[in-house]
Amino acid sequence: MTDTTLRTDYRVRASELTGRNWLNTGGKQLQLDDLRGKIVILDFWTFCCINCLHVLDELRPLEEKFSDVLVTVGVHSPKFEHEADPVALAAAVERYDIHHPVLDDPDLTTWQAYTARAWPTLVVVDPEGYIVAHLSGEGHAAGLDSLVAELVEEHSAKGTLHRGNGPYVPAASTAGDLKFPGKLLALPTTGTFLAGDTGHHRLVELEADLTTVRRVIGAGRKGSADGGPADAEFNEPQGLALLPADVAGEVGYDVVVADTVNHRLRGVSLETGAVRTLAGNGIQRLLDAGNYTKADLQENAHEIDAVSETPRLVDSHLGTDALNVSLSSPWDVLYSTVLKRVVIAMAGTHQIFTYDPMSHAVEVLAGTGLEGLLDGDAGAAWFAQSSGLAEDANGSIWIADSETSALRVLTFDELDGQRNVQVGTAVGTGLFDFGFRDGDAESARLQHPLGVTALPDGSVAIADTYNGAVRRYDPSTRRVSTLVRGLSEPSDVLIDHSPVADGGEPLLIVVETNKHQLVRVPIPREALAVDEGASQTQRPATAVTSGPLALTIRFSAPTGQKLDDRWGDPTQLKISASPESLLVSGGGTSVGLTRELRLSEEAGGGVLHITARAAACDGEPGGEIPDHAACHLYQQDWGIPVTVGSEGNAELVLDLRGLD
Repeated sequence: MTDTTLRTDYRVRASELTGRNWLNTGGKQLQLDDLRGKIVILDFWTFCCINCLHVLDELRPLEEKFSDVLVTVGVHSPKFEHEADPVALAAAVERYDIHHPVLDDPDLTTWQAYTARAWPTLVVVDPEGYIVAHLSGEGHAAGLDSLVAELVEEHSAKGTLHRGNGPYVPAASTAGDLKFPGKLLALPTTGTFLAGDTGHHRLVELEADLTTVRRVIGAGRKGSADGGPADAEFNEPQGLALLPADVAGEVGYDVVVADTVNHRLRGVSLETGAVRTLAGNGIQRLLDAGNYTKADLQENAHEIDAVSETPRLVDSHLGTDALNVSLSSPWDVLYSTVLKRVVIAMAGTHQIFTYDPMSHAVEVLAGTGLEGLLDGDAGAAWFAQSSGLAEDANGSIWIADSETSALRVLTFDELDGQRNVQVGTAVGTGLFDFGFRDGDAESARLQHPLGVTALPDGSVAIADTYNGAVRRYDPSTRRVSTLVRGLSEPSDVLIDHSPVADGGEPLLIVVETNKHQLVRVPIPREALAVDEGASQTQRPATAVTSGPLALTIRFSAPTGQKLDDRWGDPTQLKISASPESLLVSGGGTSVGLTRELRLSEEAGGGVLHITARAAACDGEPGGEIPDHAACHLYQQDWGIPVTVGSEGNAELVLDLRGLD
C-alpha cells in the first residue's frame, strides 16, 4: 500500500483531446488550447455505467460552485457497440441533463492517451495544461472541491487563471409529453397506464391509447419533496410496482416508485396522487458497507480467507427504520407474491433488496455487492447493475442484469424448514461479452437489457435495450429468439391485457425510450431468427508478464480523513480472472493493497477482475479518530483485459483515490 497522493510533484503535459466529434459546444470542435486558463476535469465515462451516472451527479455542485473557472469535459469512451452510435450518445447526453462539453471518443483514442483503465476515471488538468490528479471510481467530490479551490488560489496568484464563461452550449430538446420514459405499469382497475416520465422527473398516467395524458403526478423538477401531485418531486424515477389491494388498504398507498437518483423508494396514492417517502435517506449507499461498523472490513477479510471466496459481507437485515437506510440507484421494483415484499433491483450496488410495506424492514435478498456474473446461493451471488424485474407464474423472479448482458433468475424453495434462494443465469456469460445472436442459451447474446416480463406461455420477454429489440427466452427449450427489432433503446416491456382487434392477437407494450413514446407491437407466431454475432468490449489489452506481476493499488485518504487502522489494516483486495486458468497464483481476498500475481502464459490472455476497498474516518493524520466520527468506505472494481507474454510489464499500478 502507498500513501502517495496522486497530485504529481512533476509536470506532465496533458494530451490533446482527440475524437470523432464534440457535443454541447454549438458545433465547435474544441482543442485543449481552447481551455487554457481554466481548471479542467476530464470525466471518462460511458452511458451504460451506473457509477459514471453517479459521478455526473457528484460533479454538478462543483460545476455550479466554480462555474467561472472550472470546465468539465466528458470523454465518452464506449463499452458496448451501441454506445459508439453518435445518435445514441446524443440522446444520452440529453437524457442525463449533461451541462458540459462531451467528446465522442469511439475508438478510445483519448482514453488510451490518458491511460484510463476503468469507468469512470477523472483526470484534473491545471490552467497551464498540466495533469495534477488521476482518479478512478466515484466518491471524489469532497477531494475535488479541495483541489479545485487550491488550484484557484495558486493560479490566481500566478496570473494564469482566466475567469468567465466556458464553452458549453446547450442542445435543443427532442422530448414531447414524455421525456426518456423508463418503466411502465398497467393499472387494471382503470385500464390506464402509469409511466415513469424519467426525463421530466414525474409520473404520467396515460389513457389506453398510450398517448393521451389523464394526469400528472409530480412538479416536473428535480427534488425529493413529498406532498400532493402538483408539489411532490422526483429525480429520474424508473420502476413502478402495484401493491395488492389488501396491502394498499393497510399502508395507504398503491404504487411503489424506484426514485432512482434520489436513492429512495416513494409511495403514491392513486386516489389522491399524494406522494410519500417510504425508504432511503437520500445518501447514496456505498455497496454493502454504506453504514459499516468500524471493524467490518478487517473482520470480513479474515472470514473470506477462512471460510469462502464469496461470503455475504454484511448482515442482510438492514433494519426497520427504512427512512434511515441508504440505498443506491434503485432501478426497478415489483411486489413478490412469494416473499410478500417489494423486491428492488439495486443497480448502484449490484444487489437485490427487499422492502416490507407492513414492517418497513429493508433487507438484502441477493448479491454480495461485487460486480460480475456468479450463480449459486443468493448470499454469494454476483450481479452487475440489475435493472429489470418480473415475476412468473411460479413466483420466480427474472432479472435483466444489464452490465453482464444477461438474463438471471431467482428461485425459491424450502430447505430444512427455511426458504432457500438460488440465483441462476439463463442467458449471458460475463461483463465483457455481448452481441445479437439467437439460438441455444449457451451461445445466444444480448446487449445491455433493461426490462423483462413473463409471458403467458411461461417464456420471458426481454427489452434488449442496446440491440433495439425485444427478445424471447423459452425455459422449456432453453432457446432465445427475436420478437421485434428496430426499436430505439427499449427499456421496458409488458403484456397488453386490454381488448385488441386483429383477431385477438396478443400484444406487447414497449417503452421506446429514445423516441419518448410507448408502442404496441404484436407477438409474432414465429419469432425472427437473428445472428449478428457475439462480441467483446473493445478495450485495449495490457501486456503483462506471466510472473511475478506486482499489483499496486494507490490510495490516499482525502483531506480531513485518515485510514481507520484501529482494528488492523483497513484495506482489502479481491482478485479473480476470466478464464479461471489465467490466474496461477495471487487470487482470492485478503487485506492490503499490494499483491504478487502469476499468470498463465499458456492461457494467452483474459480479464483480471480486481476489487479494492479502503476504509477511512474523519480525523487528522497522526491523531485519534473521534468515537463518533463519520466513516467512509472507498471501493473500485476493475476489469483489466490482459495479454500474457515474456515481454509484458512486470508491474500493474491502479489508482483507487489519490487526492490530498
